[in-house]
Amino acid sequence: MAEVREGTQMWEHERLVVRTGRRSGMTTMVALHSTQAGPAVGGCRMKAYDQVTDAVTDVLRLSRAMTRKCEAAGIPHGGAKSVIVVDRELTPERRRAVLLDHADLINEFGGAYRAGPDVGTGPDDMLVLKELTPHAYCLPEEHGGTGSSSGPTARGVLAALRAAARHTFGTEDLAGRKVVISGFGSVGELVARGLPGADVVVSDVDQSRRTGEFGWVAPEEAYRTKADVLVPAAVGGVLSPETVRELDVRVVVGPANNQLTEDGVEALLEERGIVWVPDHVASAGGVIYTLAREDDGDDHETALTRVDAIEATVRRLLARQ
Repeated sequence: MAEVREGTQMWEHERLVVRTGRRSGMTTMVALHSTQAGPAVGGCRMKAYDQVTDAVTDVLRLSRAMTRKCEAAGIPHGGAKSVIVVDRELTPERRRAVLLDHADLINEFGGAYRAGPDVGTGPDDMLVLKELTPHAYCLPEEHGGTGSSSGPTARGVLAALRAAARHTFGTEDLAGRKVVISGFGSVGELVARGLPGADVVVSDVDQSRRTGEFGWVAPEEAYRTKADVLVPAAVGGVLSPETVRELDVRVVVGPANNQLTEDGVEALLEERGIVWVPDHVASAGGVIYTLAREDDGDDHETALTRVDAIEATVRRLLARQ
């Protein structure tokens, strides 16, 4: 493995490639963390960054987390991730152009990296990738894919929540307990709707997602709100030493990737008596379901059964504490 240094951190990756797309002029990159267990899988993230170096840091961290996610789920794949840096207006024509540029880059890995949707991309984008590369998952169902992975991802989070709740409260039933969900996107909303009877409070930077169905708290207050459970469901890098000192919750379980800002934060959570389920375990439902369907040929119900096994995994992890 090559050593890639970013700031004071060192990441071991097999390969990192950054390109300027010939069609779009936009920056696109792939970080291949490991293929030791099999071809690497990971989502394609499309978002704006302050600097390209921030995108590089993100893609390195996310790819390493994908290796951990596959290991924890018992999936015979390694981890990778890709990022498209949005640095200009994304017209439909430019979006298509940069996706085709990204497909070219994926092909350079010769099947060692297989991409799926992530923040900023979806099944329709995977369909564009598929025009130039066979290495794309989660195409729309009408085109032979499994579509959005949001449902299985949320199902996996709920399975992890059940195990964490039973460990902490003696019952998996969260009815009457307060749950704060930071990030009310497609996965966060499904998690909220999967908690009947709970006092659910949500938060999102997009005010248009605010509804009267659930309570609402400003994004900057989500991690300071007293609750039984906190669900990080937006961006990563939210659990820092400073944030952990302000938490007033007993359980943290959520789908956001790379929740910890640095090594050692998990020890601070333990010191404070906060049960934290690692994000690479709680968020694995999407990749488990997708690979079960598209690689192994499982039917829908069989694949969901494999997602539900996250509950048993979390129980085993917490029993060791």
